[in-house]
Amino acid sequence: MNNSDKKSARIGMVNYINVAPIHERWRATVSRDDWQLVEAPPAVLNDKLASGQVDLGFVSSFEYGVHPEKYKILSGLSISANGPVGSVFLFSHLPMDQLDGAPILLSSHSQTSVSLVKIILEEFFKVQPVYQTGDVLKADKKEFMALLAIGDDALRLVDTSTYLYQFDLGDIWKRETGLPFVFAVCAVREEFCEQHGEMLIEIHRELLRCRDEGKDELKSICALSAPRIPMTEKRCYEYLSAIEHDLSGPKRKALETFFNFLIKRGDIPGNALPLKIFSNLY
Repeated sequence: MNNSDKKSARIGMVNYINVAPIHERWRATVSRDDWQLVEAPPAVLNDKLASGQVDLGFVSSFEYGVHPEKYKILSGLSISANGPVGSVFLFSHLPMDQLDGAPILLSSHSQTSVSLVKIILEEFFKVQPVYQTGDVLKADKKEFMALLAIGDDALRLVDTSTYLYQFDLGDIWKRETGLPFVFAVCAVREEFCEQHGEMLIEIHRELLRCRDEGKDELKSICALSAPRIPMTEKRCYEYLSAIEHDLSGPKRKALETFFNFLIKRGDIPGNALPLKIFSNLY
């Protein structure tokens, strides 16, 4: 093993409950001094990966799309849903087709969900709201006709929101496209992939193992994770049962469809496609 192979790997892990099946198994079973786990919300991990503060990790799909020259996607890993996701909601006082010109507050935690809600509103429902970004838990709800909340924030708002409507964006995307939606991918920086391929293969295998074990041990993981929201273990189990962590063929097609919308809108460069997938371990 040469010196370049001995570098530490900094691995980004989203600290939302939707990645708990992988996260909890990793914390319980992986102990490597040369692998550093970096836990943060999606937007923070996006910045850390882009700036080289982490080498690989779960980041929003949008982050890969906007900087495709920097990354590859690890095969078999995502945060996705094939229909209702249960933690990405537009809470609204009005039906979606009546939100033209309406003030909407967008979560600052995930550009992917922000892009998704804009596609749904502008492309599917043909309305053009007025967007602001901020903290959806602290905002004065009277100022906004609707707000986008994601992850743990959305889970907390589901039972307390005073908005009349709760639109699950994964559900709407599925109805409109017939496809699942990929909210996050596990991306690796190109230079790490090139310089530390053997270590990357080891990490990739461990992430896939944690993915599979987490799915098999979902009830015990819910017992650990549910108090964080807080929510009942039953509700946690129902929620996490709908979250998927693979990157199957339909999921890749879904990611390509999402990117085609973003390319057409000018939000990401055209070279976001075709997808660059790292799958050397197979």
